Amino acid sequence: MLLLENIPLAPLTTIKIGGPAKYFVEAGTVGEVQEAVTFARSRDLPLFVLGGGSNLLVADAGWPGLVLKVSVQGIDQRSGHDEVGKTLFDAGAGESWDKFVSNAVMARCAGVECLSGIPGSVGGTPVQNVGAYGQEVSETIAAVQVLDLQYNQVRELCPEACEFSYRASIFNTTERGRFIVLRVTYALTPGGSPRITYTDLKRHFEGRETQPNLAETREAVRHIRARKGMLITPGDADSQSAGSFFKNPVLSAEQHEDLKQRAAARGFTVPNYPALETRKKISAAWLVERSGFAKGFGSGPVGISSKHALAIINRGGATAADVLALKDQIQHRVEEIWGVRLEPEPVMVGF
Repeated sequence: MLLLENIPLAPLTTIKIGGPAKYFVEAGTVGEVQEAVTFARSRDLPLFVLGGGSNLLVADAGWPGLVLKVSVQGIDQRSGHDEVGKTLFDAGAGESWDKFVSNAVMARCAGVECLSGIPGSVGGTPVQNVGAYGQEVSETIAAVQVLDLQYNQVRELCPEACEFSYRASIFNTTERGRFIVLRVTYALTPGGSPRITYTDLKRHFEGRETQPNLAETREAVRHIRARKGMLITPGDADSQSAGSFFKNPVLSAEQHEDLKQRAAARGFTVPNYPALETRKKISAAWLVERSGFAKGFGSGPVGISSKHALAIINRGGATAADVLALKDQIQHRVEEIWGVRLEPEPVMVGF
């Protein structure tokens, strides 16, 4: 285990913001992960587990303890004995998520093609129950190998034990801080068809007579994400973000009715997307834009992407305090106008 001190965290995040870690370890094996945990405990240091650095905002003061970057590699493919008709992919938590999706698509296995282009690592996907364009990882996760810090044991959790829900799991709710994800097993469908249910994807293939294949769907998703500044592109200021900063709110019937009445009073109709309506979800981007925060909002170091209303971007030299000030401004205004409280999506570290 190589222990480093006072390592800047900003370069390790997609938004390029954040102070230093007092101690830093990059662990490539399960043994090194355990060794790093033992070190943190022996010094009574707070521990933060870092993945691909997306969906993350680090405080300007940094992290006062140990930052553990899990870099366990490897993607293994096998037939599923328990999962009949499926192909299982075991992927190390440190693998690039988009590399894994590419690997699955090249193997002609369906189930994650709509999750193409999402930055970050494999290990982060079960934590947030990552989802986009009509798919969520919880639909394909067969098992999650973890280090259980409560008992200092390597365990395998089944999907039911992970308690997946919209952008959530036990890893970021009831058992936050208890587990470190080491490997994830996905059960994908060999020869399966791509899922073309999301409005943007349907529009992309509109007028086409033949069914797109998995590779074409993957490229379409990456194209759409790039158009929205949600693909990490070097030199593109719009992609220097933590991704979508707010979750799509899930409303009760009463809240939904109240929102519709507020919208009608202003001459608006709340958009109804089939993919969102299944769970009574409302577009956070629609709420943000109808509250005075248009794409490209802001003139200082922090602002809103010119391509996507949900991406708070670092135009250069922005601080975490700048980001939080804009977040608070948006939340307050949306709640004031629409009666809906937007919840941030990124993990906040060191605040």
